[in-house]
Amino acid sequence: MALRMWASSTANALRLSTSCRPHFSPLARCFSSVVDGLKYANSHEWVKHEGAVATIGITDHAQDHLGEVVFVDLPDAGGSVTKATGFGAVESVKATSDINSPISGEIVEVNSKLTETPGLINTSPYEDGWMIKVKPSNPSELESLMGAKEYTKFCEEEDASH
Repeated sequence: MALRMWASSTANALRLSTSCRPHFSPLARCFSSVVDGLKYANSHEWVKHEGAVATIGITDHAQDHLGEVVFVDLPDAGGSVTKATGFGAVESVKATSDINSPISGEIVEVNSKLTETPGLINTSPYEDGWMIKVKPSNPSELESLMGAKEYTKFCEEEDASH
């Protein structure tokens, strides 16, 4: 209990939201981080929109469910992505999952570090584990995405239904 309280207060200091998910193991990790100021898709990707560029990655919740990421397949810069359409894949020790783009636009940069170190998605999903940077073609698509509180509630409800 003390550890959970410490984690919660630390998360608050870092502007993170925490959501407790029911697990069968009492030692299992009981929260995933959700960063305020990002937008979230119901397919568990996040978007950080800064100026003319939006950075996209998968959420802590998604990487937690995937387990150890061992391979990432990403597109080349210069291509385009379409909202709700796959642009790559993440392979973990548990499964392979498609990555969907939460917004449409032109890919201006790809995180080449993930080729050599795919585990960055596990250790730093919102910082070093970002996947692509996109110049949005329709910035209004960001309005349809969830904020941190909505995404936290979405994850809690999704986990409760499983």
